[in-house]
Amino acid sequence: MTLCGVREFVTMKVYIVPSSVGGSNRNQILATCIVNDTVAIDAGVLGMLSPLEAQRRVKHVFLSHSHLDHLATLPLFVDNVYVHGPECPSVWGHPHALETLQRDIFNDRIWPDMIRLGGEESPFLHLHPLAAEQKVEVEGLRITPIELKHVVPVYGHLVEEMATGTSVLFVSDTSPSDRVWEIANQTPGLKCLFLEASFPNNMTWLAEKAAHLTPELFRSELAKLKRPVPVQVIHIKSAFEAKIHEEIKALNLPNLTIAQPGTTLEFN
Repeated sequence: MTLCGVREFVTMKVYIVPSSVGGSNRNQILATCIVNDTVAIDAGVLGMLSPLEAQRRVKHVFLSHSHLDHLATLPLFVDNVYVHGPECPSVWGHPHALETLQRDIFNDRIWPDMIRLGGEESPFLHLHPLAAEQKVEVEGLRITPIELKHVVPVYGHLVEEMATGTSVLFVSDTSPSDRVWEIANQTPGLKCLFLEASFPNNMTWLAEKAAHLTPELFRSELAKLKRPVPVQVIHIKSAFEAKIHEEIKALNLPNLTIAQPGTTLEFN
């Protein structure tokens, strides 16, 4: 489905929104990346993005899943950008994630029920369910949700700039998976992928129970990628940050960078 006309960009831009406070931005506490200023992948820290005008430019939010670090500030974002009238942000996600929003957050207990409040006159947000590998076109981008393996239903997102074919792949919270790598290997314009490494190797037992990756599992997943693509390491648990950094560097893999919140990546 096409919701907006194609907009051309010289480059695709991905801004990794910082979520830590104090002297360093490097802690990856909450998840949000913004593509070409207008499309957010997850909303963990979207509602804290500064300046406020940057929030107002975001027209679409694609949620990977229902866990708090990926949607924590969505209610704040919706509140921050609300204006009376027909225009409002669109929130896209797995039906499970959208049902969780309606039942557990916009329920008048945790947060006002903005779906009900905006239902008759001036909407706060529109909810759109996604289906695996059913492409959506918004803001000049083609976005493909890809099923991953986690403790709740989760989608990774392949984001392609329609004018150029440049693509990036956001692999969200996941345990070892296969389909996402098949799609990655079939995407000629893939310029970067974002892959998690949540726990150190000595906590493989917990990673397996929580359906996450360790650096060694990270290595095994990347071995399924049959072409050289730059990789940004994401979702590093702050409690184990130093150890995970050490183990990621010890992998000695090419084209590998630990994601730095607060930076903008550009892809041609």
